[in-house]
Amino acid sequence: MTASVLDRFHPQVATWFAEVFAAPTAVQEGAWRTISAGENALVVAPTGSGKTLAAFLWSLNSLVERAGQQALPIDGSTRSTHGGVKVLYISPLKALGVDVENNLRAPLGGIARVAQRMGLDTPDISVGVRSGDTPQAERNRQVRKPPDILITTPESLYLMLTSKAAGILKTVDTVIVDEIHALAGTKRGV
Repeated sequence: MTASVLDRFHPQVATWFAEVFAAPTAVQEGAWRTISAGENALVVAPTGSGKTLAAFLWSLNSLVERAGQQALPIDGSTRSTHGGVKVLYISPLKALGVDVENNLRAPLGGIARVAQRMGLDTPDISVGVRSGDTPQAERNRQVRKPPDILITTPESLYLMLTSKAAGILKTVDTVIVDEIHALAGTKRGV
């Protein structure tokens, strides 16, 4: 019998997925096999094929596995115990970033409920959005206590990289660029 790609996930993540979806889509299956092996992935598929979850679920899994571990302070500061941003999501549109933030609530809430049912610690995974509309007070808070997942636009990322906020990105281990075709070949592209 062939092992399911879900066997690679933490039990509370795999259980949540199995309770919500019949099975992974072909896109998710392929992406998770590649990503869980530590390789980079370019996920190209039609709308509605599960690309966003394909990109995010392994990152959520990694955050769940790290939950409860003491993070090392960033920038050598002994005051901060937060490890900084782990997942950086870049979207060409602020509205898409807001949608992604809203869409992350279902898996994060579902994984937390499964953890409670299993008698496990509930992972505290934070999500932040940073765009031109983000108030300065929120930007300052993100520098003091960075979210685990940061959703931003290329322009806001550029501004972060050229300011003291760049320090919160030293711990990023996953970068998700959505709608990359909208960025390549424009002044916003690489």
